[in-house]
Amino acid sequence: MASSKIKKITIMGILIAISIILVVSPLRFPFPTAPFLVYEPGDVPILVGGFVFGPVAGVLLTVITSIVQSLTVGKDGVFGCIMHILATSALVGVSSVIYYRKKTFTRAITGVVIGSLAMTAVMVVLNLALDPIFYGMTLDAVVKLVFPAILPFNLMKAGINSIVFLLIFKSAGNILLRIAQK
Repeated sequence: MASSKIKKITIMGILIAISIILVVSPLRFPFPTAPFLVYEPGDVPILVGGFVFGPVAGVLLTVITSIVQSLTVGKDGVFGCIMHILATSALVGVSSVIYYRKKTFTRAITGVVIGSLAMTAVMVVLNLALDPIFYGMTLDAVVKLVFPAILPFNLMKAGINSIVFLLIFKSAGNILLRIAQK
């Protein structure tokens, strides 16, 4: 029992480390219509953790990863940390709740599609509410960014991360489950 908990914590730590490495990897690129928005694949290992260990573990991974990223490689400070926690929690939480009810590949696909939409909705609302406060932008300026930048960027980011996740989950998820349960 204790050995399986230690293995679970170890695997979660490895997933956090992989996420942070992916955030600074060359796989990053700016979004064409808004170069200040940068795609990075750091949510993929968090999705793996959420699907393997459940929604609560996925959100916990999100919080820890976001804080560590903010303190080490993040450029957006507390604001970026909060936005990352809320956005990725929406993606991972919603996706893994849907998958956890009935663990099939179809449910995994449904989960990441709905999770991606949830993340996008959360980010639109958060940008509208918080950008004027943290960036000193007018609400009108933020509204003008919703359709050309905020909405498509978040759909793209969540979509790419979900596709990459689905491509690796079947094999990686099974391996991690076997290791954690031994």
